[in-house]
Amino acid sequence: MSQNLDASGAGSDTPNLDFDGTTPYEDYVQADVLTHLQHLRSDDPGEMVFLVTTQVMELWFTVIVHEWETAAKALREDRVQVAMDALKRSLRELEALNASWRPLAQLTPGQFNQYRSALGEGSGFQSAMYRRMEFLLGEKSASMLVPHRGAPRVHAELEKALHEPSLYDEVLRLLSRRGHDVPAEVLDRDLSQRYEPSPRVEAVWTALYADPEAELDLHRLGEVLTDVAEFVWRWRNDHLVATRRAMGAKTGTGGSAGVTWLEKRAQKNVFPELWTARSYV
Repeated sequence: MSQNLDASGAGSDTPNLDFDGTTPYEDYVQADVLTHLQHLRSDDPGEMVFLVTTQVMELWFTVIVHEWETAAKALREDRVQVAMDALKRSLRELEALNASWRPLAQLTPGQFNQYRSALGEGSGFQSAMYRRMEFLLGEKSASMLVPHRGAPRVHAELEKALHEPSLYDEVLRLLSRRGHDVPAEVLDRDLSQRYEPSPRVEAVWTALYADPEAELDLHRLGEVLTDVAEFVWRWRNDHLVATRRAMGAKTGTGGSAGVTWLEKRAQKNVFPELWTARSYV
């Protein structure tokens, strides 16, 4: 290895440029791998923007799943501040994820049609990492494992996530350990099923919000969860608007109902009692 020294032997202002093999940056970031993952299927120059933006979204999904799994584990161990830190980091990551729609938000139907056929039956709802995000939010569905049967490792990871407590399940278990009246049918529910709102859970959040100073850490946890839910809602709405602009009401690339399906998704709130409880405070 060359040393970065000038004639006097003192350190030089010039960075080290001579390495044996690849650079330490490449070894860590794997930039050469990342920047050669774009295999275009059309001659349209706009396809590169679409493909790279989608790949960037996948990377953000991966980071957010890591943060939410970190938060869930911390809640399980009663380390609320560690969970809060992870959730707060995920807010900035969700903000960056949502900004990924901007390069695609102005697509006209004609522009999208230039390379839409290259997608074949590909569709965002087939994203395994996005599905893990949804599972962590309590949006469980065993049928969403079906598209991944041909990828054993991915399928196994999703199946494991399907049967594990969601982030919100861990929150509710924490509330129960703190002495709040979370009903047994919520705590002991089939974790592979979508979370359904509970009036008694709503009453717990109502009480916590009515007297925030009593358990300030839980009140703050509720607020950061609400922030997460708001960003998820914005993600779904931005997806809806971008799709509506690019393809109107046509059938989605993966055979879904397209805009109609996205409209239904956009109407749903995650962590539902955190929203409804506000009407009673």
